[in-house]
Amino acid sequence: MRVSSLLILAGTFASAALLSLIAARFAVTLVEETSEYSVRQSLDAKSLTWAEVYADGLQVVLTGTAPSEASRFLAISTAGTVVDAARVIDEMDVEALAALAAPRFSIEILRNENDVSLIGLIPASADREDLLSRLARISNDDEIADLLESADYDIPDGWDNAVDFGLEALEALPRSKISIDARRVTITAMAESEARKLKVEARLKRDAPSGLRVGFDISSPRPVITPFTLRFLQDETGPRFDTCSAHTEEGRSKILGAARKAGLEGEVDCRIGLGVPSPHWSDAAAQSIAAIAELNGGSVTFSDADITLVSAPGVDQRAFDRVVGALENSLPDVFALHAVLTPDPSDPGQGPAEFVATLSPEGLVQLNGRLNDEIVAQTAESFATARFGSATVSNRARTDETLPSEWPLRVLSGLEALSLLSNGSARVTAEDITISGNTGSTSARSDISKLLSDKLGEGARFSVDVTYLEKLDPIASLLTPEECEAKIADILKLRKITFEPGSDTVDAASLGTLDEISEVLGNCTELRMEIAGHTDSQGREIMNEALSKSRALAVLNALRDRRVPTSSFTAEGYGETRPIATNDTEEGREANRRIEITLVRPEPLVEVQTTLESEEQTGASGTTDQAADDDAATSEGQDQ
Repeated sequence: MRVSSLLILAGTFASAALLSLIAARFAVTLVEETSEYSVRQSLDAKSLTWAEVYADGLQVVLTGTAPSEASRFLAISTAGTVVDAARVIDEMDVEALAALAAPRFSIEILRNENDVSLIGLIPASADREDLLSRLARISNDDEIADLLESADYDIPDGWDNAVDFGLEALEALPRSKISIDARRVTITAMAESEARKLKVEARLKRDAPSGLRVGFDISSPRPVITPFTLRFLQDETGPRFDTCSAHTEEGRSKILGAARKAGLEGEVDCRIGLGVPSPHWSDAAAQSIAAIAELNGGSVTFSDADITLVSAPGVDQRAFDRVVGALENSLPDVFALHAVLTPDPSDPGQGPAEFVATLSPEGLVQLNGRLNDEIVAQTAESFATARFGSATVSNRARTDETLPSEWPLRVLSGLEALSLLSNGSARVTAEDITISGNTGSTSARSDISKLLSDKLGEGARFSVDVTYLEKLDPIASLLTPEECEAKIADILKLRKITFEPGSDTVDAASLGTLDEISEVLGNCTELRMEIAGHTDSQGREIMNEALSKSRALAVLNALRDRRVPTSSFTAEGYGETRPIATNDTEEGREANRRIEITLVRPEPLVEVQTTLESEEQTGASGTTDQAADDDAATSEGQDQ
């Protein structure tokens, strides 16, 4: 075959191949454009204009940013109705969802003395280790039941202040549940006494950060009331209680109900406590109050199971006997009733003249009986006001011009003698004066006897029935210096006074410890004490000494701020010179970082020879020497 024929054949095949390639390319472009156009039209029809479409061969690629996952899925579904779903390639993004709302972060801390557990949700960026360390210091126990979860969100505003305040409350209340969130702290606890409850509540309310809501549910055991007392009076000023005690809420309601039937109005403070002599206390009290109301006045006084009922002046004897007889028969067996019919002071023939002044344990003074005239009445009231205070004196005495001339002197002498007691009564008659009651002074009996003898003359008749009670003695009830030192040591053994790292600022968790120490010092006799600061051996010695001294001064100032008399206190810093444990371990260093408060005991006296003693010894020695010299001279003279 000739060459020209071969060339013609090859050219024919090449031309055919080129034409096929051009045709295929044209066909692909047509398919791409058609698919892209059709899909875009369908997307626009469904308002999915955010989606972008381009064809890559037989594949249809969707791009763009969908406003939501649902919109993205709708775009894929729409494209799948135009072309085969297998040809749809999803390269779309979805707009970032709005930041999810942060969860409510909160902590529940439960403390039963040294056992502490906590549960809740805290921010992941919160200092969890510091929280556990502070709880360990509060409870003196490193074994904290930690059931906290965390979430990666920002710490909410107020979170740190709320946590600090919650830990302060936990420090002050050994048996408590503290609920903390950024805006509120709820404190549920049991205080050892009503006084402690009120003190802790007042301090926490004062220390609460601004803007933080605080809720209190602090309960306290019922106080022991001894003796269990109640006193109800009804006179021209109306019915009222001088003192009221009940053992249950139901019993208090029964007592107050009887008083309101007798005409009592307004709010009444009736304490609920332990120590009731009988479970029928409220029944006996209600019956006695009803008897006073039936007599149209008088008073009834309970002291444990002893009841004294005194009628108003001028009550008819028959009515008195009827009411008292009914009351005696209805009272529970344990109660003993002593009833007194008060004579009418306006009728001199109705009984001997009498003046009675009573001083209650609460400091209330009542003047009853007879006085000569208005001038004497005003004088007696003014004298009592000066002795007992204007807010405590109630003058109910009446005038009787038939009283003897020495009556005012006897009344004022009785009032002055009564002022030497903590509580009791002074009964004045024409024949004698009787002073009875309780005192906290061991010399009260002799002081009263001397007073009455001086005022009335040595021949005067009087009797003094005074009981000394140590609990009323302001000196005997104070702690000795050694007892104070031991109590403070016990407090510091359980709860150390700690400071902010490298600083002399007392840690907030230790403020409750300082309150307890100041409360102890308030019950101490006058004493000298040293507040000593100590550190571990880390750092320079001179810096440690300065830091320990400044920390001791900070404690001294904190006690002074709590109105503790500190004029006889000293603050010393010993730095690292007096360790009580090894400084090679963290536990030892923690023990060495401490504050100690101890008594400054006087140094034993060293007998020093006085000048007179020295001269006497010297004179005696000189006399002896001189006598020896004289003897020697005489001997020499004899020899010569």
